[in-house]
Amino acid sequence: MESLEDELRRGRDLDVADLADAIETIGFECTRCGACCKGSGATAPEDAGGHGPRAHGDDEHTATVFPGEVRDLQAATEYDWRDVARPMPFGLREGEDGPEGETFEWALQTDDCGDCTFYEEDADGTGACTAHADRPLICRTYPFSVALGGTSQPMGEAVDEEGLVRAHECEGLGRDISRADAEDLAAALKERAVRELEEAIKVRDEYEPVDVNGIIVHDSEGQKRPDGTQVEK
Repeated sequence: MESLEDELRRGRDLDVADLADAIETIGFECTRCGACCKGSGATAPEDAGGHGPRAHGDDEHTATVFPGEVRDLQAATEYDWRDVARPMPFGLREGEDGPEGETFEWALQTDDCGDCTFYEEDADGTGACTAHADRPLICRTYPFSVALGGTSQPMGEAVDEEGLVRAHECEGLGRDISRADAEDLAAALKERAVRELEEAIKVRDEYEPVDVNGIIVHDSEGQKRPDGTQVEK
């Protein structure tokens, strides 16, 4: 089994042109159906390690967001940390005073319906992202992932694949995509793969058990509370 460092080297060596070829072969065009941004009402197979834009039945939408991306969204929207991100729920348990425990990722915040807080829908049901220009890499690259250990696979198992590129459940698959759009998507996909591996290595290296009540998020910058503030060592 390769180490995260080995996978990171493979990620940095990915050829964007090869990834673009694979994306062109599979085909993709966003239909703005909003399924990847919604919570309740959307369905997906069980998550296969790592997390991306998806929901199970009536669950909330979960899309991994890196600490730096949270700050970018804060700067773009003037929102507080809690308005942008929440602790990834996986690994948490229900305590006497609410959820508690340790988790290792941040997820985009959700509204009362379990949808991404940045998602809105027109009267005709067409979806849109209110922070589209600043959306995280997981959203920029959906529904694709790269088959490297330590990287996430949104929407569970792949429904199509070409080389190292995996495609996950989405009604936009199989549609024509221009070479320019495929290359842009491929570049973002490589960036995301590298970033995920860099983050995973930092989380591993920064991890320290913390004896505090409530929720602790271990990210690449250390240990944080749900509001994004650092836990004092």
